[in-house]
Amino acid sequence: MSTAVFKHRADQQAEDNGHTKNYLNAGFSAKSWLLTVDHKRIAILYLISITTMFLLGGIFALVIRLELLTPAGDMLQSETYNKMFTMHGVVMVFFFLIPATPAVFGNFLLPLMIGAKDLAFPRLNLLSWYVFTFGALLGVTAIVFGGVDTGWTFYTPYSSTYANSNVILAALGAFFAGFASILTGLNFIVTIHKMRAPGLTWFRMPLFVWAHYATSIIQVLGTPVVAITIILVALERLFKIGIFDPALGGDPILFQHLFWFYSHPAVYIMILPAMGVISEVICCFARKKIFGYNFIAFSSLAIAMFGFLVWGHHMYTSGQSVYASLVFSVLTFLVAIPSAIKTFNWTATLYKGSISYDAPMIYAIGFLGLFTIGGLTGVFLATLAVDVHVHDTYFVVAHFHYIMVGGAIMGYMAAMHFWWPKITGRLYPEGWARFSALVIFIGFNLTFFPQFIVGYLGMPRRYHAYPEEFQIWNVLSTAGATILGVGYAIPVVYFIWSLRYGAKASANPWKAKGLEWEKADSPPIAHNFEETPVVTEEAYAYEPKRG
Repeated sequence: MSTAVFKHRADQQAEDNGHTKNYLNAGFSAKSWLLTVDHKRIAILYLISITTMFLLGGIFALVIRLELLTPAGDMLQSETYNKMFTMHGVVMVFFFLIPATPAVFGNFLLPLMIGAKDLAFPRLNLLSWYVFTFGALLGVTAIVFGGVDTGWTFYTPYSSTYANSNVILAALGAFFAGFASILTGLNFIVTIHKMRAPGLTWFRMPLFVWAHYATSIIQVLGTPVVAITIILVALERLFKIGIFDPALGGDPILFQHLFWFYSHPAVYIMILPAMGVISEVICCFARKKIFGYNFIAFSSLAIAMFGFLVWGHHMYTSGQSVYASLVFSVLTFLVAIPSAIKTFNWTATLYKGSISYDAPMIYAIGFLGLFTIGGLTGVFLATLAVDVHVHDTYFVVAHFHYIMVGGAIMGYMAAMHFWWPKITGRLYPEGWARFSALVIFIGFNLTFFPQFIVGYLGMPRRYHAYPEEFQIWNVLSTAGATILGVGYAIPVVYFIWSLRYGAKASANPWKAKGLEWEKADSPPIAHNFEETPVVTEEAYAYEPKRG
């Protein structure tokens, strides 16, 4: 009887949506979701997992800002504060920022964008979600049983020898999340090489696909390095092997080299997919072909390549040779060039475009402004004389968050709003979406711009007590963090609301170009397309504005 009821509901939902069964109503049981090999359902599983991690990391951030509201460390003890900023960093970096756009939107959209029925290795894709979830659970377990206090960078020899917190558990969580990242990157590379639709040449691919291709290269080549490094830390903690501890004949600076060799390219794992999102959104809402397609495509590959050559700019104050620092400084200036190319080309695409300010476009424009500030302050930090002054101050914290929150998360939010009708078949309330984008933009700048000032004035990061003359800047930051938290809460409410009450979306509500919009339903059927699409035109073939 229950099976018949579920079948009736599925058929009714399909009828209500105006088309045949889609990937959402192909089965309602927990088994049909937990054992699915449909890339779209796996993307939804990832969305649920990383949203949970984002909320957890956000709670830690708000606690940190509340502590810094007053100069005295009067809410948290120093050890507890150390755990708070460590767990905020670990959760946000390893369990949200790195997997967010590739695991959710890469998984959902790549096959649709290239005309494939699924990723190359569907079971490997499902495995990646289970591996990621296991890693996230290890991280949460470390938090529940006392936390970890080493900082999200796990610097040795403190992490490998002296810390009394759950270092191994948290590090293993990051290890498994990294392993999931490798599986995802491998799957994307093979899919892009082998499963493109007829007529979809390399230079007809959406720039979203190019961005994920470059990201996948970093995931596959860089992540094993940090995985090995984490294992070495665990071995030293467990067996007192002298790898990083000077007392045992080790070298703590070796850890920094290994960690940053991965972790600077990891910045591009976080930001490159968001850049791909921005290319799609700007073209759609400016109704124009992208300016300089080839330059943007190759700049993604250039960012991936140069990203492996600049890790030493994190180590100017570590005692490394001044000549090595000079080389890393020059290379860091060079890595800014491909990002500048993208920003210039996006701006040129907007020029004389027929621009409509829907929510995805507002997030994209916010991305342009905030990422530009983050990039320019990164050039300051690449300069030896400036970095020595502001190293390990709130100037670095502000720069990092302008890239990661102002860039990666703004891109993620643009993607959520742009592709939500495709994912769910429902429209969200546009007015609330625009309002939330404005609240997030104001809250973000109020949170992090004062940190540039207080950092330049000399306030070090990771301190829970500070001189009274810095309080005004911290009050502004805490007020901004409160506004930012509200801004992120609003979309959670209206997205959930839209699942039941939102207006039904057409197959292409934005009148956008691309196979996912022009050839697939909203939401798509289980195998994406009724028949394999054939590509006959260039990417972003929008009609030019007349008059």
